[in-house]
Amino acid sequence: MRKYGFSALVAAGLLVGGLATGSASAADLGGNCCADLEERIAELEATTARKGNRKVSLTISGWVGQQVLWWDNDTEDEAFNESGVYVSDLGTTLGSHFKLTGAAQISPGWSAGYVIHIEADGADNLLTTNQDVPTGPSVLGKGIDFAQTVQSYWFIKSDHIGKVSVGLLSQASDNTAILVDGSGSLVPANFVPFDYGGFFLRNADGTLSAASINSTFTHIDQNGIPLNAIRYDSPTFGGFSVSASWGQDDFWDVAARYAGEHGGFKVAIAGAYFESTDAGGLPNNSAPGTKHYQVGAYVQHIDSGVFLYGAWGDYNNDSVVDSDLTAVGVTDITSSNADAETWYVKAGVRQHLNPLGHTVFYGEYMDGKNSADFAGTVTATGQAVSAAGLNTGNLQLWGVGLVQEIDAAAMSMWLSYRNIDADQGVIGDATADFQYVKFGALISF
Repeated sequence: MRKYGFSALVAAGLLVGGLATGSASAADLGGNCCADLEERIAELEATTARKGNRKVSLTISGWVGQQVLWWDNDTEDEAFNESGVYVSDLGTTLGSHFKLTGAAQISPGWSAGYVIHIEADGADNLLTTNQDVPTGPSVLGKGIDFAQTVQSYWFIKSDHIGKVSVGLLSQASDNTAILVDGSGSLVPANFVPFDYGGFFLRNADGTLSAASINSTFTHIDQNGIPLNAIRYDSPTFGGFSVSASWGQDDFWDVAARYAGEHGGFKVAIAGAYFESTDAGGLPNNSAPGTKHYQVGAYVQHIDSGVFLYGAWGDYNNDSVVDSDLTAVGVTDITSSNADAETWYVKAGVRQHLNPLGHTVFYGEYMDGKNSADFAGTVTATGQAVSAAGLNTGNLQLWGVGLVQEIDAAAMSMWLSYRNIDADQGVIGDATADFQYVKFGALISF
């Protein structure tokens, strides 16, 4: 019994059951019952999903999320009015996925493990979906079709010293300001333009511009895609923890977090700083000289469920020459500095109003502005020009929504509305008056 373990008990039980019912299968054993038993055990084990080996555990988790999105992109010229209905996943790094997590105890207080995070977007990537493309390509550019590796890394952890991770992973500043949102509305409503970022602005004559909302507007989580890196996470002391990471080619970042309860309120706050020194392998316009700050905070009154969440981000790049400045006559640019600042706020109430689970009502508002400082020469006249704080893009968003959690099914369902007003500032005349309603759900496992 010790040799064969549980599988042997199962096989032996089936064998005994067959004999007890007068089965003739005993005659098939010939004279080598143990060899036949081993063969049957091997067959049984080959069709069984294991929970790791005897030393390293295996846990499978994730969620599947889908939504129906109705959008409307009206213009002053009715000939160019356009609307549509898409069935979509939730967007890269937020979409349907499964995660394999393993851990093994090395000694008391020390462990090692791994994470493999595979995204399986069932319909599209929303950041590249637009008026003409209901199913957009992958932003990460990995994998086949819509299956891609989001994270793959190993780690060593000490209960007293902290955790070191190596591989493709979520760096310290990734999603820092987002993840403090404890309202239950993080997935259907956050400041990343998953639902609308790929849609194009429209020119003054109503035709589609070459510029998308996402390319015109720089959101708070500009460094939002997992990268190849080394990351350190400290233990939590009194609700405080810190993280830091370095990765190719080259960037570094740091983050600090706090969570606790005080005087009947839940409080969570986090901030991060990111800086890149080389362009290789970095996403989201993170060229040399990029600096990115972000802060997020969440407060909830425990008894009433009333909550307030806010986030702020500043993106600065002192080496990128913005070719769009040619639109205002500057073609020989000698220096340029791009900057973006964004504010986001969400308020509402989270209450247990029915047996299903918590119900969340919320309203949200976001304001973002891109600007540039430059110095150069107008080629046609030879005139030297410069500007500070030149407006290169604006975005205002407001929305309302409802989320219903279904605890028995580890599920959330939502219905929400958003209105977006975006423009290119002085570098063009393209604008976007865009609104959408979505109904969706995700179920965790």
